[in-house]
Amino acid sequence: MDFISLRGDRTLWAIFFILIAVSLIEVYSATSTLTYASGNIYKPIMYHAINLLLGFFCVFLFHNIPCRWFKFWMPAWLFFVAMLLFLIMFGTKVNDGARWINIVGIRFQPSEFAKGSLVVIVAFILSAYQTKKGTDRHAFKYIITITFITCFLIFLENFSTAGILFFVVLLMMYFGRIPLKQLGKLLLWLTVGVFALIILAKVLTTDTLVEKVPMLHRLSNFTARIDRYIGKDDAEADSIKQLKGKDFDIRKEPQVGHAHIAIAKSNIIGCGPGNSRERDFLPQAYSDFIFAIIIEELGLLPAAVIVLLYIMVLFRASRIANRCKGSFPAFVILGLAILIVVQAAVNMSVAVGLIPVTGQPLPLISRGGSSIMVTSIYFGMMISISRFAKKREAEQKALQPEESADEAAPTVINEEEFQK
Repeated sequence: MDFISLRGDRTLWAIFFILIAVSLIEVYSATSTLTYASGNIYKPIMYHAINLLLGFFCVFLFHNIPCRWFKFWMPAWLFFVAMLLFLIMFGTKVNDGARWINIVGIRFQPSEFAKGSLVVIVAFILSAYQTKKGTDRHAFKYIITITFITCFLIFLENFSTAGILFFVVLLMMYFGRIPLKQLGKLLLWLTVGVFALIILAKVLTTDTLVEKVPMLHRLSNFTARIDRYIGKDDAEADSIKQLKGKDFDIRKEPQVGHAHIAIAKSNIIGCGPGNSRERDFLPQAYSDFIFAIIIEELGLLPAAVIVLLYIMVLFRASRIANRCKGSFPAFVILGLAILIVVQAAVNMSVAVGLIPVTGQPLPLISRGGSSIMVTSIYFGMMISISRFAKKREAEQKALQPEESADEAAPTVINEEEFQK
């Protein structure tokens, strides 16, 4: 019976259940276009509910696995995912990008599985090279080599995921006490590389031949998103005019404009679950822009609570990391928490128009099988680490009275020992 119980950090369990509850309600409301296309009112939500149920199974499974086991199978898993990322260039294209692959009829995104694997390997390298003065300088080159290969394979088809993953690794290296001089040089080269990429995108996308080059075919989409973001005020004005006019074409409508309209229609208190209107105009209302639908239906206060829940994930992870026996589980739980929170922050920032559209789902809330499974695995691993950290803390408290009793007990010396 102990095996089937939910052990570990109760706060992380509570956050997990609250997020999937919000997901069920909001995805059911936001999938109106899918319901209309399928002709079945229950089909989209049933598919999502099954994914959430499988996600719970992943959390339950991984929270029972000792955290020390993660370091043994993750390198082989990352190598397998890297091979899939290479093969994905020949896979199914969705929104002009080949991010999906089919194996035995199962369709998923390898990049989602690569993120957690890389975080665990970086945590292992950081823990292996820890010294009293910080992390050994040799750890930096190993981390950068593995990170560069992984992010490059993701970057070919998914710019935003590669950028988020690299940023998370950068934060892990900072918290892992990598020398600041090495991090400074990396940031300098990274800045030069970003500017070079933007210039390259502006120059090469003028040539239609660039679309046929495997490594450059996404540059036009990259520059188009930046251009739309720079001119977002005009896009919003056009969207409002088209909503009031007669000639409205959903295929030409900027998504950010409808997201802003959804937020404006919330009137702070929201219009109520299931009463969203902009869900019919947002093509990715149930995924990339679900946070805008949440604000429209639930209001600003519940939306702020959801933001707070993601922040609490990072807060609890830092508390648990302080109780870990070794540095490896501490780095793993911090890395996974940062990954979840950064992805959530990017999704929310897109919905409110702070950054260009990236196509990142909201963890555990957006509709999507790969994202739900992977995020659930992250939660299971974090809860596993919290479980064993709590167990170690309880063992230490149990030993303290015995140690104090031994110290307080008088030393008995027999007469023969005393004469000696």
